[in-house]
Amino acid sequence: MGASYGRGPLHLAAAVDLPDCPGAEPYVELVRLAERGGLDFVTLDDSFARPGPDALAVLARAAPATRRIGLVPTVTTTHTEPFRVQAAVATLDWISRGRAGWRIDVSAGEDEARLFGRRTAAPVRELWQEADEVAEVAAKLWDSWEDGAEIRDLPTGRFLDRDKLHHVDYTGTAFSVRGPSTVPRPPQGHPVRLVDATERQARTVAARYADVALVRAATPAQATAVRDELRARAAESGRDPDTLRVLVSLLVDLGDGEHAAEPGHGGGGPRATGRGPLYRGGPVDLAELVAGWHADGVTDGFHLVPVEPRRDLERLVNGTVALLQHRGLFRTFYPGSTLREHLRLARPANQYAVTTGNTVTGRNVMTGGTS
Repeated sequence: MGASYGRGPLHLAAAVDLPDCPGAEPYVELVRLAERGGLDFVTLDDSFARPGPDALAVLARAAPATRRIGLVPTVTTTHTEPFRVQAAVATLDWISRGRAGWRIDVSAGEDEARLFGRRTAAPVRELWQEADEVAEVAAKLWDSWEDGAEIRDLPTGRFLDRDKLHHVDYTGTAFSVRGPSTVPRPPQGHPVRLVDATERQARTVAARYADVALVRAATPAQATAVRDELRARAAESGRDPDTLRVLVSLLVDLGDGEHAAEPGHGGGGPRATGRGPLYRGGPVDLAELVAGWHADGVTDGFHLVPVEPRRDLERLVNGTVALLQHRGLFRTFYPGSTLREHLRLARPANQYAVTTGNTVTGRNVMTGGTS
């Protein structure tokens, strides 16, 4: 079945996508439901090709209505400005107090390119190369403010420690960026980055930069093969592969309960469909599948995409998750407050900070603004 890894805690996440829903409140309801189940995070998809509210704005609305759950919107790196993307994601991390993620994706359609009129749709390989560069420069900009750079001492007029603010001058194949960022370093250091690594073109970005990789796999063998590849490529890029969480992403249809165990469903596992691997059955069989694949070391957890969001997420939380909690396989409370803590990922060190022992150097003080 591939390499064997030390089995860590089970991670669970869910999508809260609602087709044809223009308002934020129904999404907020789903996020709060997912939080009641103790899920690590929710995702909200987005693209230029379909109508609907901006995913990042919706989850920014959900931030003050929730306390612990991670919030991961899709934000494309195509037709967007890298400087603004990283600042927006950093802002979400601030307003959620360290619960933000960023699902990195590309926009490959000609219909999306026509909305901007600046260039035609590029090959997918080139778009993921651009995404790789955006992920790299985002990390540089998040680190362009060291922790503690803001002094904000009104009596003395001291605002910034100049030595803790760093210049970024980055030139990619399709863009150039100069910094520092306009947003101080996020509470998590780097908001959690997520990539769907099912398609081969996305795996380089996932291996180099993702904290969480999703794999749409209908069998344990498929999931294991991609997980092995991602971990090997992460190690080749200089990363500790244990800092990469790989989650299997499944569509779930819990509408007909345990009686829907058709061949390839229920206790038989997911079935491949045009939309991706689909589990159709009941909450109990789904709990067995989740527990079995995790126990066998196939995956670090699951990202579950409800076919009927309101119905299936409620059955997932009150059925599948409750059963896993009862069996001691999934936590009953959040032990930490940030998404990185939920995922047991360390807060990244600042790449620009110069440390001597435990003390960060840099004593010059800046007054007024940043210019």
